[in-house]
Amino acid sequence: MPLLKGEAYMSDIINKVADCLVRAGSTFREDQKAAYRKAIAEEANGSACWVMRQVLDNAIVAENNRSPLCDDTGIPHLFLEIGKNRTITGELLEEIKEGVRMGLRKLPGRPMAIKGDDYARIDQSGGLIEDSGALDASPILIKSVDEDVLRLTILMLGGGPAIRGITQRVFHKHSVDVVIDEIVNRAIPAVSQLGCSPCTLAIGIGRSQFEATSLMMEAMVKGDFGVQNDFEKRITDKVNEANIGPLGLGGKHSVLATFAKVGPQRASGVRIVALRPCCCFEPRRASVDI
Repeated sequence: MPLLKGEAYMSDIINKVADCLVRAGSTFREDQKAAYRKAIAEEANGSACWVMRQVLDNAIVAENNRSPLCDDTGIPHLFLEIGKNRTITGELLEEIKEGVRMGLRKLPGRPMAIKGDDYARIDQSGGLIEDSGALDASPILIKSVDEDVLRLTILMLGGGPAIRGITQRVFHKHSVDVVIDEIVNRAIPAVSQLGCSPCTLAIGIGRSQFEATSLMMEAMVKGDFGVQNDFEKRITDKVNEANIGPLGLGGKHSVLATFAKVGPQRASGVRIVALRPCCCFEPRRASVDI
């Protein structure tokens, strides 16, 4: 039976979202590849160079095969930008969810969805669902933009960085330097404990835990390895002075870049800072206009 016009349109959205997820989970962007090549060329530590070459070679093979960059294929996190003349419906959101399910099966994603009620999902007593498409994406973050677009970005975020992530208050003392130093003090042990480095630091600074974490996610969506503002570069340089290096083997490239987003702030002595030490494959990211 032929599809109706509306059905064909929605099927196209499902396919676009599925392809976007596969690209996010299997592909380094060009700015990401360039950052690795630059770091390899500048690194004097032979062990550190070897690690970064292996990561880059792995990424190229994964892209050619459209296979996962890492065994931890990640949890889909969705960021939807909507122009002023565009609309979203519940039906569209369901099509996006179906596209995510299809993409997880095509990647393929690692089966990570847990069976059971609240208690079983907490203690994992119900076991895992074998279907990788059963893994729910995170709640969709929606942002209005001036562009006439309806753009979805998918981030595939792994468990290791989430374990080492931090969301805490910082007493700013009316000084940006104080905030930067506190971020660096928290980032250094997080990077050293993560292991799968070099890292990319994702940072959001907001008025609440939710806002700071949302800003951190937007920083990953918009970050460019080739563009670092002064705030970001100062954090990157200071963490690299710790000489942790890729896989903790030493060298000056513990962090390839910092992606930071500063949101509205309140009249208060504290700033809420969310920090994620993204692993050597992150941010695994791709976007599609739907």
